[in-house]
Amino acid sequence: MESAHTAAAVPRAVLRLVSLLAVVAAGIALIPAVGRFPAGTRDRLVRAWCRTIVRTAGVRVRSTGAAPPRGGLLLVANHISWLDIPLLAAVRPGRMLAKAEIRRWPVAGALVAGGGALFIERDRLRALPGTVARVADTLRGGAAVVVFPEGSTWCGRARGRFRGAAFQAALDARAAVQPVRLRYRYDGGAPATVPAFVGSDSLPASVWRVVTARGLVAEVDVRPVLPPGAAPDRRTLARTAEEAVAPAGTAHPARTAYPAARTAHPAARTNAEAPAHL
Repeated sequence: MESAHTAAAVPRAVLRLVSLLAVVAAGIALIPAVGRFPAGTRDRLVRAWCRTIVRTAGVRVRSTGAAPPRGGLLLVANHISWLDIPLLAAVRPGRMLAKAEIRRWPVAGALVAGGGALFIERDRLRALPGTVARVADTLRGGAAVVVFPEGSTWCGRARGRFRGAAFQAALDARAAVQPVRLRYRYDGGAPATVPAFVGSDSLPASVWRVVTARGLVAEVDVRPVLPPGAAPDRRTLARTAEEAVAPAGTAHPARTAYPAARTAHPAARTNAEAPAHL
């Protein structure tokens, strides 16, 4: 990961960081009040808040396509950064499938929990069928569920395979799947790894790297929806969604060794990693 830190960037970064914390704190405080609004109004407010979070961090957003505004929907995307979370919520607010450890994170834990996250115990294989059932029930209820099927963050130049468990929930609920391709670039078009949150990186260090950078652009490409019945089984559905979000020029997971995308340090599995089977 490259670093964009310079001495001249510090005052601007401090201003961005303070503004970012204020926007996040205000949103968390208003969650109970916003929850009383009608669904359409609530979703518009959440989407606007999430776009504001990203922009306050100094990242411009370029978005193409749109997700269905109503009905059960499994929203899946490649996973690079903590920024992916508000970016997907800006596409369509939904309940995130997240590892239980996130609940204990400062600020981010309250943010994810307040959004109605479905927390999972990633080390308990026995809990997997129950997790799939909970996701399916949520989809049947007409809500969106946000999943990062790679199971871990990647730097953006390589990617992981989409695991099939969450797609089984979509099949069981007969819900549509919405693939979303996420990319981070500089103004000139060059790929940027500054936002990546991988390896032994800490959340504060990653946030600081983002707010000190200049010219970061997040590209959100909402791909064509995969309707119910688009694939006969979860593996086929996972592969179809994976191909939909695969940008040209990234290494295919079949040709990239898993450790190449993360550090060899023992803490390399401590950030956004979910169970390998998800």
